[in-house]
Amino acid sequence: MRWVVVFALCFVSAVSTAQESRLHAELRREGERVSEACNSFGLKLFTSCAYTLFTDHPLHIAAGSMPPQNGFGTGGAFVWDKNTARPSNQTNWRMSWNFDAVGATSGAWRAGAYMKAVRIPATKIHTITPTTGESSGSAKSKSSTLAVHPYTAFHLYVQTISLDKLNFFGEGNDSTLAGASVFGMRETIVGGRVIKPVFEWPAIRKLNLSLLGELNGRFVSISPEHGQSVPSIEQVYTNTTAPGLISQPGFLQAGEGIRIKPGTRYFHLNYLGKFEQYHAVSSSQDSFLRWTVDLDHTLDLHSVTRSASAENGSTGPDECSADNTCPPVPTSINLNGSIGVRLLVSESITSATSAVPFYFQPTLGGQDVDSNLSLGSYRDYRFRAPNILLLQERFEHSIWGPFGVQLVADQGRVAVTRGDLGFSHLRHSFAGGLTLRAGGFPMVSMMFAWGGREGHHNIFNMNTSLLGGAARPSLD
Repeated sequence: MRWVVVFALCFVSAVSTAQESRLHAELRREGERVSEACNSFGLKLFTSCAYTLFTDHPLHIAAGSMPPQNGFGTGGAFVWDKNTARPSNQTNWRMSWNFDAVGATSGAWRAGAYMKAVRIPATKIHTITPTTGESSGSAKSKSSTLAVHPYTAFHLYVQTISLDKLNFFGEGNDSTLAGASVFGMRETIVGGRVIKPVFEWPAIRKLNLSLLGELNGRFVSISPEHGQSVPSIEQVYTNTTAPGLISQPGFLQAGEGIRIKPGTRYFHLNYLGKFEQYHAVSSSQDSFLRWTVDLDHTLDLHSVTRSASAENGSTGPDECSADNTCPPVPTSINLNGSIGVRLLVSESITSATSAVPFYFQPTLGGQDVDSNLSLGSYRDYRFRAPNILLLQERFEHSIWGPFGVQLVADQGRVAVTRGDLGFSHLRHSFAGGLTLRAGGFPMVSMMFAWGGREGHHNIFNMNTSLLGGAARPSLD
């Protein structure tokens, strides 16, 4: 594969004219970097060469785990960025684009186009160092390779994902393995979101407060899935026991929220409150409302723990392209560890004649459709209902270089009705394993989960946050 990539990049650069465009120049330089990194066999081929092929730009290999039960996706990505040149008294825009597509041997695939625009007032431009979160003019700040701007960010996207196998065990906390079934799903999402930091007042600045807004069109189609070890969903369930099974109308989904991320040298909070409205365009009985509260607490074990990914959400290779540099890969023992506690509560509100479609209901067990781990010892998508509660405790620490260890304990439950949600009858699970965090390379985790009532579960996941900055929309 490496020779194919090298040849393609060299060919594109060779056809450029003497006055090459910026795109030609970027492709030529990438070809040179790939050629240098992949010009020999041995360990280098699997370290610097692989890292370059997966993180360089404007072209790189896109890879990541598809939603559970749908395999591992590989493909390609094209990323591009541009800073508008304006006079000093006007607004500057930092803009980036991403186009990527991946497919798995299972037949699942995902393709999308994404744009991010950050509005930076020219009179207030400064950078935040990813290590400390302080402005570059601060006496305590350290040199940074990744600029973080606390300014309004706009995200626009269109994405389609096709999944061939998703588990459905019925609704509720008391569903059983005997009710196992499978279905296929395709979802197209067209929309955008805006993140508006609020820093006008000193008290608000200390809270690190941001306002969130989004508007999406969601178009879902459910298909039967035969030839599996368990029945297809329509053979076991009806539209009453699996709301939305018969027909899937288009949805206009709006959301508003607030996020605060205050912190000290060692202790950090990440609080999110969000309210969403799902309006079914052609069927009012499928419309519903949802509110979510996500409270995350992190205690750093070392004062040098904070990383670019911690300060800027998720830092993938596409996010690195904006300043031509990815965070370096750790090569020696480094002090990086944390303890975290998270509380997640989400409830859905329906009318007397409406119900939440089963494909929009959150799940606990293994990993969910967005590959988030919860109650890992249970099957993927094991517990599904309109209302969920999750308590999660985690410990993570580096071992050597990019390798680390992670331990997770979960307690959670789901409920069909809001009144049944509470801290009684919680399911329990534990998980432990190894992690790999290689600079801008997506995080890889290999976990073994146990402790639940239904055995154990091995989970391998390569984080799909290639875009960085949480640009990819949630699937539920």
